[in-house]
Amino acid sequence: MAIFISDSKQLLNVEYDDIPSVNDIVDGMRVISKNEREDEYAIFLLEQNGNICCYVLDEIYIIGKVNGFENLIDAIEAWNKNEI
Repeated sequence: MAIFISDSKQLLNVEYDDIPSVNDIVDGMRVISKNEREDEYAIFLLEQNGNICCYVLDEIYIIGKVNGFENLIDAIEAWNKNEI
């Protein structure tokens, strides 16, 4: 399990090939799922209030972030429909 910190623009103090995986911690939230497409990937994080947050990353850069999904299914569906 790795721990990652961001400044809301990029992951800090990581190598370009260091990619968060399931069960890693990003900004204090556990990664519960990860999906990839072409040159970007999404990590789905469990917020402290029980909602789901999604970070879309291009290598170490955060290119999108959406908070407040009620469940993982809704978050993944939004990612698959390019709504994030």
